Amino acid sequence: MAANSVKESSISWTKAAALKDARQVRNKLSFRNQRGQFFIEGVRNFVRAHDNRFVIDCVIYSEKLLINPLARKLVRRRKRDGIPTFSVSPEAFRKLSTAKRASGVCALLRQRWTRFEDLPPKQQMCWTVLERVQSEGNFGTLIRSSSAAGAAGFILVGDHVDPYAPAVIRSSMGAVFQQAFIRTDWDTLRHWVAQTGNPVIGATPDAETGLYEFACPTGTPLLMFGEERHGLSHQQTALCTNLVSIPMCEGTDSLNLGVAGSLLLYEVRRQRYNAKAI
Repeated sequence: MAANSVKESSISWTKAAALKDARQVRNKLSFRNQRGQFFIEGVRNFVRAHDNRFVIDCVIYSEKLLINPLARKLVRRRKRDGIPTFSVSPEAFRKLSTAKRASGVCALLRQRWTRFEDLPPKQQMCWTVLERVQSEGNFGTLIRSSSAAGAAGFILVGDHVDPYAPAVIRSSMGAVFQQAFIRTDWDTLRHWVAQTGNPVIGATPDAETGLYEFACPTGTPLLMFGEERHGLSHQQTALCTNLVSIPMCEGTDSLNLGVAGSLLLYEVRRQRYNAKAI
């Protein structure tokens, strides 16, 4: 997973400016993209960000609310490192927090993006390709499943899917820090697929091959999922080398992205594991 090349923030904050910027990064996609930052809160996310070596631009915490010893230690360490670190009152922190129970720590982190040219030459279990998602919560759930299954991460075509939206981060339960994200366009993706020969597996209810009948091709599969209301787009379908349907009982509504994606991820994992065991 490629880290950002810039290690220090050029922004000079006061406490009031840090609180204002944190709200804007949290609430506004345009501001997140302009700054290349994202907002996290909670002990789990703060520790995971540290463990996965994310660049921390700013830390905001409440001395009274933050009772976790490890998180308190990490806050002190970041302060010694010279990262802007601001202590605020419990009331000020609760105004910034969106959690039901304010944990006492939040931070602005640098977004991390991977490029195709940075990928290792060895095969990886799989990637998930998305163009649009209906529910950020379902996307976060899929990130969690992808990390648990051992998949490499996500290829996001266009700019409609934001892995650093607060709802995505919240529902990923910390898994967002363990997955790689590539932002690309259709021409670049098609070129990379042609260059690598990696198979592209699309999930659609119209496929003749069921989830438990298809044999996962060799290489690093790309799992293609469409937006939940409309399914695979024409461009997605055109790139697929295999189409797979997930069996459902008659009269059942379609599965959401988190469920459908998790099922296909774990079927790929099962086949990969069995192939290694032979």
